[in-house]
Amino acid sequence: MAKLSLTLACNPYDRVQPLIDGSVQPDGVELNFITSLSPGEIFWRMLRHAEFDVAELSLSAYILGLARGDTRFVGIPVFLLRLFRHSYIWVREGAGIERPEDLKGKTVLVPEYHMTALLYIRGALKHDYGVLPEDLRWLRTRVERVDIDVPQGVVVQDAGDEQTVEEIMASGKIDATAGTRPPRGKAPMRRLFPNFREVEADYYRRTGIFPIMHVLAIRREVYEANPWLALNLMQAFEQAKQQAYHRLHGVSGIYSLPWLNNELQDTRDVFGEDPFPYGIEPNRASLNAATVYSYEQGLSQRQLAIEELFARETIDVFVEP
Repeated sequence: MAKLSLTLACNPYDRVQPLIDGSVQPDGVELNFITSLSPGEIFWRMLRHAEFDVAELSLSAYILGLARGDTRFVGIPVFLLRLFRHSYIWVREGAGIERPEDLKGKTVLVPEYHMTALLYIRGALKHDYGVLPEDLRWLRTRVERVDIDVPQGVVVQDAGDEQTVEEIMASGKIDATAGTRPPRGKAPMRRLFPNFREVEADYYRRTGIFPIMHVLAIRREVYEANPWLALNLMQAFEQAKQQAYHRLHGVSGIYSLPWLNNELQDTRDVFGEDPFPYGIEPNRASLNAATVYSYEQGLSQRQLAIEELFARETIDVFVEP
């Protein structure tokens, strides 16, 4: 019987590489990987045109779309990218910002308001520090990949194209920046949390939240024609991840990181043996936070139940490594 041929767009993460090179193959599926696109381009082409059979997708965009009735995609609880975001809040020297609470009344430069990084940043600022989205002025640098209705009381303005991002930062017009990468250019910026490693580890220990940025999603018509596909892909991605872990832990000196072994032990101390678990139950706190924040922040029209996000075959499933 011929295998189902699918196009899958994602980044070449180490935990996906065994699928890309063919050392792990999902049962009944032949995957044609597209790994040359940036996450932003994958999101744009998937969200605007449903261009790929399977793709990594912005969790925030997926949640708010589903809440407004966009059912073009079906999620699999495979989380390709996770990052803590306390370390991605930078403040301008001289802006009078020493603590998160000092952000109130300030202008923050962001790429897009809806993006998942900002979803979790705003959630942490509100729930840990009492800083609400309406307490800040948000200046965005690009067009949202999904249409949003800015919540009442929240000020979101477009930066325009008269200045580059670096020029805006250097101009003194903003007090802080937050998003997915450190600021570039010569602007005198520093991290809001200089001890971000300790802050983020404490955040995880207190809340159980390791922010999920990207989820794996299938076009609904592909899934409905092949309902076995969701679980087969989930199992294959788990196998690939475990193979990547084995390579990472098992071959001394293969990576150009002098203190890799220490880093691996530090990671185990916080997360245990699997810092990137798949499935719903190990990720319930992180997923619940995303659905709650999306609704609280006025992005979602209703708060979704976690189980609504994923193919029914992947709910309450234990995927054996």
